[in-house]
Amino acid sequence: MTLNLFNDEDTAQHGREQIGPQSFVLRGFALADTDALLHGVDTVTAQSPWRHMQTPGGYTMSVALTNCGEWGWTTDAHGYRYARIDPLTGQPWPDLPAAFERLAQAAAQEAGFAGFTPDACLVNRYEPGARLSLHQDKNERDFDAPIVSVSLGMPALFLFGGDDRADKAARVPLFHGDVVVWGGVDRLRYHGVLPVKDAPHPRLGSQRINFTLRKAG
Repeated sequence: MTLNLFNDEDTAQHGREQIGPQSFVLRGFALADTDALLHGVDTVTAQSPWRHMQTPGGYTMSVALTNCGEWGWTTDAHGYRYARIDPLTGQPWPDLPAAFERLAQAAAQEAGFAGFTPDACLVNRYEPGARLSLHQDKNERDFDAPIVSVSLGMPALFLFGGDDRADKAARVPLFHGDVVVWGGVDRLRYHGVLPVKDAPHPRLGSQRINFTLRKAG
């Protein structure tokens, strides 16, 4: 599949694509909020900077990350978990930007998950070559709430697998402004991102910003 390397407000597709029984890609859903979303990213990273965390196995993640909201996802030699305090700054994570929360609630509603109220947001920055191996989002306490994932910047191939790691994963192209929502029977499906290719976005250059909103507490 050929990716449109310059997918933006002029070329973006719109509409809802179903990728699972309760999983959808909302094409271009975040485009109208791009300015507010990027301002939110800047506000968050000014308080809790990007960092490359280390997994319990000693692997340094290729994706830079930070968090905002009541809870933040962290990893180190002691394991994966949510924490209220940023281990880098010793301070609470930045507040969840209002634009993030509004978009997450609207996207969840569009995908059939009314009343979603996120309390955690993991913000990722992919540079060329960065990837995310197949994994489940299972550190949250509430599996009834969906995951809402927003893509900005360079395109990526999202891997959407099954309930077992060995299940074959679909390759779903994601572009600037796309939002993926999955929950219900699909909530614990394995997912990841293939190594991101260097296809500079007109606005964000050689990076992909992705943030996923969850109900963690």
